Amino acid sequence: MGSTRVAAVIGDPIRHSRSPQILNAAFAAAGLDWVFVAFEVAEGRAGAALEAMRTLGLGGLSVTMPHKTAVAVHLDAVTWGDLSSSARRLRAVNCVVPDGDALVGHNTDGAGFVASLGADAGFAVAGTRCAVLGAGGAARALVLGLAEAGASEVVVVNRTAARAAAAAELAGSVGRVGRPDDVAGADLVVNATSVGMDGHSLAIEERWLAPGQLVADIVMSPLDTPLLMAARARGAATLDGLGMLVRQAAVAFELWTRRPPPVDDMVRAAHRALDAHGH
Repeated sequence: MGSTRVAAVIGDPIRHSRSPQILNAAFAAAGLDWVFVAFEVAEGRAGAALEAMRTLGLGGLSVTMPHKTAVAVHLDAVTWGDLSSSARRLRAVNCVVPDGDALVGHNTDGAGFVASLGADAGFAVAGTRCAVLGAGGAARALVLGLAEAGASEVVVVNRTAARAAAAAELAGSVGRVGRPDDVAGADLVVNATSVGMDGHSLAIEERWLAPGQLVADIVMSPLDTPLLMAARARGAATLDGLGMLVRQAAVAFELWTRRPPPVDDMVRAAHRALDAHGH
């Protein structure tokens, strides 16, 4: 149909993205004549992809590795682009929204993670002590999101002190660089590294985990990571990465369509997509 609106995700590699299943289920549940597709875009071509978005009149764009920083830089550098405050502070964009003649870059990772904490684990961030493992792009988004949600402390634990300091700075007065043993005093521990994707490595020694903590992992494959298994064995509550994937997609859906997202349908679609991938 000529009236169908197209939204897309760009990345490389992109073959295994679960976003099309999740967002097409959302559009169908909301009764919208939209379709979501995945485009493999090579590194260095993010600017061309944004020009194509404008030319083709796409209704929205999701951005994943390796383009998040390049899209932020590109939107900041051109007259028809703009960045939300979180995207500007993170220098990273994972969602682009057309607004009249302009394209506005957002970063929905932090908001998606905080929403997942509340909806999927009943965890309210305000006033809690949080420990973030890692200092890369995902970790930085979570540090900012947790600080904005009112955490009383956000400790960044990372092998490289300079990167940890740069990430902790995003949390302002509540951010600081920590050591592995700082994890023991945290209400929330979140692994924002890729450690655990091999199915056996731990991002932190399990002796620092304890009952009363919520331990979260944003690794998607495997969904039940070595860290989460170790945390349960130590009596801690756990949260896998599926909720964050769905919730940040739900934020994008609302930004693009200006309608409330059908989250339950998106969760079911995400589970179906996982089952289809054999996880």
